[in-house]
Amino acid sequence: MATLLRTIRSPADVRALPEADLEALASEIRSVMIDTVSRTGGHLAPSLGTVDLTVALCRVFDFPTDRVVWDVGHQAYAWKMLTGRLDRMETLRRHGGLRPFTFPAESPYDASVGGHAGVALSTALGLAAARDARGGRENIIAVVGDAALTNGIALEALNAVRHTTDRLILVINDNGMSISRNVGAFTRLLARRLSALRYNRVRAAAEAAGHALRLGWLRGAYLRFKGILKSLILRHRAAIFEDLGIRYLGPIDGHDIPTLCEALRSAAEGHEPVALHISTVKGKGFPPAERAPAKWHGVAPWASETRRESEPARPSWSVAFGQHLCELAERDPRVVAVTAAMRDGTGLAEFFRRFPGRAYDVGICEEHALVFAAGLAAAGLRPFVAVYSTFAQRAVDCMMHDVCLPGLPVTLCLDRAGVVGADGPTHHGLFDLALFGALPGLTLRAPTDAAGLVRAMDGALAGDVPAVIRYARGSVPAETLPPAPLPPGDGPVILAVGRAAAWLKPVADRLSLPLVPVDSVKPLPAGLGPDVTRPLVTAEDATVHGGFGAAVAQAVGGPVLCLGWPDDGWVGQGTEAELRADCGLDGEALVRRIGAWLKELPAHG
Repeated sequence: MATLLRTIRSPADVRALPEADLEALASEIRSVMIDTVSRTGGHLAPSLGTVDLTVALCRVFDFPTDRVVWDVGHQAYAWKMLTGRLDRMETLRRHGGLRPFTFPAESPYDASVGGHAGVALSTALGLAAARDARGGRENIIAVVGDAALTNGIALEALNAVRHTTDRLILVINDNGMSISRNVGAFTRLLARRLSALRYNRVRAAAEAAGHALRLGWLRGAYLRFKGILKSLILRHRAAIFEDLGIRYLGPIDGHDIPTLCEALRSAAEGHEPVALHISTVKGKGFPPAERAPAKWHGVAPWASETRRESEPARPSWSVAFGQHLCELAERDPRVVAVTAAMRDGTGLAEFFRRFPGRAYDVGICEEHALVFAAGLAAAGLRPFVAVYSTFAQRAVDCMMHDVCLPGLPVTLCLDRAGVVGADGPTHHGLFDLALFGALPGLTLRAPTDAAGLVRAMDGALAGDVPAVIRYARGSVPAETLPPAPLPPGDGPVILAVGRAAAWLKPVADRLSLPLVPVDSVKPLPAGLGPDVTRPLVTAEDATVHGGFGAAVAQAVGGPVLCLGWPDDGWVGQGTEAELRADCGLDGEALVRRIGAWLKELPAHG
């Protein structure tokens, strides 16, 4: 029973607790978090690692007058609990429930949307600059973790800190992990914990001895020695921040609440920007997550009463992609793989194991991933860049300028295209067809089944142009829906792209209409030209605006009904079935909508 936690309605209640109760509060938060996520699913390991930091933040600062920006919001489950949302945690990630990330419309305590990595420091700088302009005194804190500090936006913001404000606190949550193990020189710099721990042990021993012997007269000499020792042991880590005009504190134990509170107070009292480097354990307090933090980064419900009945296992799109890329690499030495901190999520773990010299994880840097791939392609290699659709949106300019304009054979593989369910609007991959489809000189394919994915990958390798392949989250469908030509005649036809073919098949059967599965969005399937005057219905697991249907409507001479996700609002969170029902894309709604449209046409009235 979380007796302490149940008394907390706001951060002010945390400040009112006796200090001796803080560890017990953190323990209760972890217990409730594990129990909740066992029922709802979610990002468990990241949020377990920030429980103690969250308690310390609430202890030291006056929220929501002070502001904290979480990067990424999947660190913030404890934050939700301590800011008045404890009673709604059972709705986390569910239809109409709590968002999986921070979201200002959900709570005045959430300073920003926290679904994508790398933006917290820029957001915090904007809040600090606005505060300074109006003469405010509130504290602005950015909590940057899971390798987000190596993101290009974060590094741009880091460069801008000193000439933007004199008062900002950057908390670096260093757990050595993004989704997978961190990579890069900056990560190695921050991860030199052996020297840090050695320094802290020497300091602690010296302070303890001084107190025990009451050698107050040695304090001045001790402080000078401490400064020399710290500069010798930690100079490389501190220098990168201090050379940028940012005072560096740490590293400190991110699970020691009193020490965290002391460090946060020290940071708040200064008159210069501060980088507070804390060392945490991803998955802290839950042994399975501590042992396998990547596995427990984002998990499905596992409580017996919420776990779905097991179904015959089918490979996911990600696994199918990774398996075939390994086959291509065996046949063609030019094939290389690039990903942005998600080798496991995109199905590339086996490729990294089997072809380590041909696999590149660039960290949370999607723009760099594509430009890097352009360089690989320019040197004669055939890179396949695998990222989630929602994160690839950052790199549209790089795809245009560095890949498409020079016509380089880079294949961008968009995992999690379409709706992704409980992760909600920050993670739906609904805009890729409109964004990438507008770029000249590339092919864009959306396979309907596993065989289609193989054809798309083989075609991209055989071709000599930029290519985009999009595929959904979840399992490859059991039913084969190969692309087909337009049937003869002038009657109405349903054209369905990728996963939408499975949605529309029962609808087409009920309306006695032919269904044509489509896997090529650009170029359009053969036969779709101005001479086509028959009624066409298009369907896609993407936003209607600027997608496949829009291209078909522009190409043909007859009427077109475009079906897809609405472009005048954000698609929420929930199961695919719930979201389709919300947006009029479930079977009954589609039957009614298509039937009504056909009746309105002169030839079908």
